[in-house]
Amino acid sequence: MHSAEKGQPKKMSDSPEVMNIRQASEYLGVSADTLYKYLSEGRIPAFKLGNRWKFKKTLLDRWMESKSSEGEHMLKKKPRPVRGSMAR
Repeated sequence: MHSAEKGQPKKMSDSPEVMNIRQASEYLGVSADTLYKYLSEGRIPAFKLGNRWKFKKTLLDRWMESKSSEGEHMLKKKPRPVRGSMAR
């Protein structure tokens, strides 16, 4: 029995090298609508094959790594002081 059968979650290693919207949304854990939004904003690496969007797993992995690094960088920044005071 394969891991994708009987409702068992797929392992990341089971993902194909080139994915369609549905596969990429499952791989990334976001909705297809979110992926279409990212595509329209030019935020995610993808290409069109005919009229269908395709995603290369290696590029998605690099993209996720860069997003992860950006998040870590933001956590390391000093918090900005709040201007003004609410109590007067």
